[in-house]
Formats: sequence, C-alpha cells, structure tokens
Amino acid sequence: MNKGKIRVLVVDDSALVRQALIDVLSSDPDIEVMATASDPYQAAERIADEVPDVITLDIEMPRMDGLTFLRKIMSQHPIPVIICSTLTESGSETTLKALEYGAVEIITKPKIGTKQFLDESRIRICDAVKAAARAKLRGGLRLPAMTVAPKLSADAVLPGPTGKAMFGTTEKVVLVGASTGGTEALRVFLEALPSDCPGIAIVQHMPEKFTAAFAKRLDSICRVTVKEAQDNDTMLRGQALIAPGNKHMLLKRSGARYYVEVKDGPLVRRHRPSVDVLFRSGARYAGKNAVGVIMTGMGDDGAEGMKEMKESGAYTIAQDEASCVVFGMPQEAIKLGGVDKVMDLDAIAREVLRFCAG
Repeated sequence: MNKGKIRVLVVDDSALVRQALIDVLSSDPDIEVMATASDPYQAAERIADEVPDVITLDIEMPRMDGLTFLRKIMSQHPIPVIICSTLTESGSETTLKALEYGAVEIITKPKIGTKQFLDESRIRICDAVKAAARAKLRGGLRLPAMTVAPKLSADAVLPGPTGKAMFGTTEKVVLVGASTGGTEALRVFLEALPSDCPGIAIVQHMPEKFTAAFAKRLDSICRVTVKEAQDNDTMLRGQALIAPGNKHMLLKRSGARYYVEVKDGPLVRRHRPSVDVLFRSGARYAGKNAVGVIMTGMGDDGAEGMKEMKESGAYTIAQDEASCVVFGMPQEAIKLGGVDKVMDLDAIAREVLRFCAG
C-alpha cells in the first residue's frame, strides 16, 4: 500500500455501485480504495482493522441506515464522510440532514452515461474525496499535494472584463461562493442577515436536485427569503438566490435592474456551477455596486473571479482559515491579491451590511 495515497472505505449495499466507485477512485493516482462494505456493520469491522482517511457512505442500507451510522462515527471516531446519494429530490432532505450530522460532501452515485458525463462524474467524485481528506476534523488533516487535472477558466462561459464596469447605483448586490463546508457557513451567514438586506446570489458546489432542498431548508430558518435560482430571476432585497446544481449562474443587469442568468456550459475550475463564472459576471455588470464573499472550500474556484471583482471596484471578503473547514478557495483568492478583508465567518454578515449601508 502506498502510504501517500488517500485511503477510502466504500460503504454501499449495491455491488454494482461499489465496483463503479472502485473503478472511479482507482483511476486517480492519489486515491486508494482500502476496502468496501455492504452495510454499516461490515464497515465497522473494516474500520476496526484499519482506519480510512475518507468514507463514502450510502444513506439507504439494510440492517442500519447511513444516518444512524454517520452519527455513531462522528460521536465515537470522527472520520471525513462523503454521502454518496442517488439523484432524487425525495432523498435530498435526508442527505442534507447528513451534512448537519457532520458529513463534509455530497456526491451522486456514478451511473452509465455519455463519456462526458462519466468524465465529469469521475472529476467530481475524486475531487470530493480529496476535499474531504483535507477537511478540519480533530484539528485537521495535512496531506501531501495531489495531482490535479487541467481545468477550464471562466473564459469558457463568459469573456473577461473589457474596461470599466457599469456605472454605480444606490442598489448593492452580494455575490457569495463556497464549497466543502459551505452549507454550514452559508447558514451562519444568512441567519445573521435582516429581512431587508441587499440581494444575494450564491454558488455552492452541490449536485443538482440537492440545491432546491438546501434552499428550502435555509428559507425555513432565515429571515431572508432563500430560493433556488431560475433563469431571469430578479435580484431583490431580502432574497438570496442559490445557483441550481449542474448549472452556471451569472449576474446580469438591465438598466437599474439586476437579475441572474442560469445556463449550461462546461465545467469551469472543475465545477458547474462555478464561483469564477458568478464573480466574473459581477465584475462585468456590477463593479463597485457589488460585494464578493469567498468561503470555505477546496481548490481555486472563485480566486480569479474575485480578483476581477476587486479590480472592477467591488469590495471583497474572504473567510479566514480558523473558521474554514477547508482553507483552499479563500487562500487562493488571498494569494492572487483579490481580497480586501479576511475575517471570521461570524463577522462576515455584519461587514457586508456595513459596506452596503455606506
């Protein structure tokens, strides 16, 4: 066994899914499938023999459901867990509950499809495992640098800024990007905002079908209205729009009206939706009328876009390392010089409101 690799335990009652995950994960030179298990009891036996770096976990299994097993893991021996779910709206509420219990990522089960679908699925699953391995549990894990495949920039969806952004208005907009750990970070951020806050557009890396349930859950606990964005939705005060999974979301402007465009396109920075796409559109169509916020997550999605926002006159904020589950995306934005202020998660909402009131 190569000790430099991320060791993964695959837990799923379907032999076909287990084999598909073995094939996907084994294709990455930085990942090794340590073992598989058909139910949580087998998984517990495997963990007793050797503790994995990451667990992929099905929710619906015989003898013990995945949520119960997840709670036991997190209370007894915390290990980064990725929920491997079927792509259904009915199961999305249960899957979101798993995030509350401590799971760090959601992926959809690999299935037969076009070559593009399989390639994108492989990228997403392997990236999720690498992000989970770096998630802060018990003080955090420090693993060696991993191999990263080439990735497209926001040029694939929207050309770069050309000169000055549009003229200023009194209406401000807030653009937010997050990935691993972002579901909890967004809850903290949105719960702290009043019902008349500036309009917000959010990209959270999450599979399709799950973003609608995520928005619904946030809407039920926040004073602001939260909804999954639809093409041409107007940016309104007191409302947060969350990009649908598997679609890019761009900010657009018509006169004094800001709205969002939801569209297909290639993976950008290995993601769809991409934070870079949202931030670049903010640089182009909002400029100094915008606040950009980059939160916890692995990789560099959003770093270039945040730099473009800052250069266009926007005010930019990054979540600090201490409050991040993974300090990847904010760190890359800081390195590029695209961040005006680095701050604790609990302080970001107040800072956004302070700037927008100015």
